Amino acid sequence: MGNTNTSQVKRDRNYFYTIDGVNHPRDSSSSPRADDSKAFDFIGGRKKPLLCYQSSAEYSVDDGYDECKIRPRASTISQGTSIDENALPTVFKWEGGGKEVFISGTFSDWKPIKMVHSHDDFVAIVDVPEGVHQYKYIVDGTETVNSNATLDEEKTKNVINVKKSDFEVFEALAMDLAANTNSNQTQLSGSPPGSYSQEFPSSMLQKLGNPRTSGQGGNQGAGPPILPPHLLQVMLNNPTLTSGDPTFLPQPNHVMLNHLYALSIKDGVMVLSCTNRYRRKYVTTLLYKPI
Repeated sequence: MGNTNTSQVKRDRNYFYTIDGVNHPRDSSSSPRADDSKAFDFIGGRKKPLLCYQSSAEYSVDDGYDECKIRPRASTISQGTSIDENALPTVFKWEGGGKEVFISGTFSDWKPIKMVHSHDDFVAIVDVPEGVHQYKYIVDGTETVNSNATLDEEKTKNVINVKKSDFEVFEALAMDLAANTNSNQTQLSGSPPGSYSQEFPSSMLQKLGNPRTSGQGGNQGAGPPILPPHLLQVMLNNPTLTSGDPTFLPQPNHVMLNHLYALSIKDGVMVLSCTNRYRRKYVTTLLYKPI
């Protein structure tokens, strides 16, 4: 059949593979077969992989790739880098404009440190040892100083005095955070320490001019304070609307928000009300509780 001959011709075609620029016929007798366990097998000179990954339990690099070195992460600190534990993070800011700004000083052996452009100024956070240091800015290749900061006697460099006492606020915040963490783990009362009672101190009664003494009978004081007049115009005090949708209420005054109101108990039922606002929307909630 025509289809059979066509497939036979395709199978009889000679394919070549190239090694070092030389074409070799690929057939069952001359070409070596690739290992079934490998997706690719490079004959002759082995090609190095473009990417190298760290070995794991499920994947390991072949022995032929031993010379390929793993590139360390950018944030990894090299072995030759020394860290000064006594250095304090200090913020430097340049507000004089420019396209590229550097800062250099005695704390960096006058090596320029590039500052980060933030909005309209340039900022750099440098670990500076405690003591007096001189520094200057390099704006677009020109050395300059900040006239608003402290200058030396020659007015050619800025001067900064780094004190550890200025950073005690950070230590205090850390101690407060640790104290709050410890307090959350223990069950303590939220009230200040001390004794509490229902009796008025005699000194307070004398200041108020109340003749009664603490712990004795007699007049127990006046009633609750008078309600401000603007709080009387609440939803519970207004009559029910007879026209329109009863679910829509008039817009309340802002002083009526977030207060809990209670109607006088009638027929053994107490009615509570509270009005809240979200942007331009007002929601009034009514709670009915049998007594």
